[in-house]
Amino acid sequence: MDEDRCWHAVMARDRRSDGAFVYAVRSTGIYCRPSCPSRRPHRRQVVFFPLPEAAERAGFRPCRRCRPREVAGHDPHVELTRQACRAIEAHDEGPLSLSVLGAQVGVSPHYLQRVFKRVMGITPRQYAEAWRLRRLKARLKERDTVATAQYAAGYGSSSRLYERAHAQLGMTPATYRRRGHGVRVGYTIVESALGRLLVAATGRGVCFISLGDSDAALETALVAEYPGAEIRRDESGLTPWVGAVVGYLGGQTPHLDLPLDVRATAFQWRVWQELRTIPTGTTRTYGEIARALGRPTAARAVARAVATNPVAVVIPCHRVVREDGGLGGYRWGVERKRTLLARERAAARPRGRDSSRGRDSPRDQDSSRG
Repeated sequence: MDEDRCWHAVMARDRRSDGAFVYAVRSTGIYCRPSCPSRRPHRRQVVFFPLPEAAERAGFRPCRRCRPREVAGHDPHVELTRQACRAIEAHDEGPLSLSVLGAQVGVSPHYLQRVFKRVMGITPRQYAEAWRLRRLKARLKERDTVATAQYAAGYGSSSRLYERAHAQLGMTPATYRRRGHGVRVGYTIVESALGRLLVAATGRGVCFISLGDSDAALETALVAEYPGAEIRRDESGLTPWVGAVVGYLGGQTPHLDLPLDVRATAFQWRVWQELRTIPTGTTRTYGEIARALGRPTAARAVARAVATNPVAVVIPCHRVVREDGGLGGYRWGVERKRTLLARERAAARPRGRDSSRGRDSPRDQDSSRG
């Protein structure tokens, strides 16, 4: 996907591009077809996906106005992948085997696996697991009992569900059913070298860090992340963690090692852990991260995982750049990304010499794209 061409199609509301891709808006959590008549978002808030199912897997909801799921795809590979996704979604009794799924869409299992992974960045089995989790969440939000939701979503046993609960839901199924009610999140907002800084934490560790210009916008983002939690301002309890982040942003603290309590899929967590291995003062590309994970074709999936990082700086997503060396986008503003990288390179340069290795001088062109 050429993101420049996609963006121009969105700005022009080009109906000819409907079915070729969808665009999602981070600030609203909604994805649309290119011709959607809704108000155009800021470019930095937009991410593109080859098909609706990919956007939904990343957590976005379809627009009720333009109904992007009802548009047929242009690319035969994309359309084949959509057919496979719909077959998976229609199957209520656990995952389909690859051979059965291939027979349903009329291609060989090997061909389906290859095409599906190229388009979606994951295998059909991984998509089935993600879909099952999504159904579980929907049933729990409808106040179904955990047992009812478990079997309706296709989980064969409660032990299998609970062993994955924290990694997939960030809490137990019963707590998720209450939309986080009972989870206590304390937060504070202070001034930092990069603008207003919000740090939030549960009793287990830091759960949300955000940078911005408006306290109201930072608080809105926190509530959206934890809609059912008990959120309260805490000016004193978070002081050590806030001080560490402020010191890092100001260049006084060389490293951050804070306890975390974040919700993530298994793949997101693998990406975030890999980001934490990037040395200070250096950068990596999305492709390099994918290869390090043993998933060389999953650069787009890596980019989505990077974009959803909820704890700025502690998980250093600012150290990931485009394949051409450009800075790319940044959830908290590309100027903040540029400043962070410059300060880290300076801190890693002993006695006036640049000792950093890897890609340490990303060019500043195309900074509007992620």
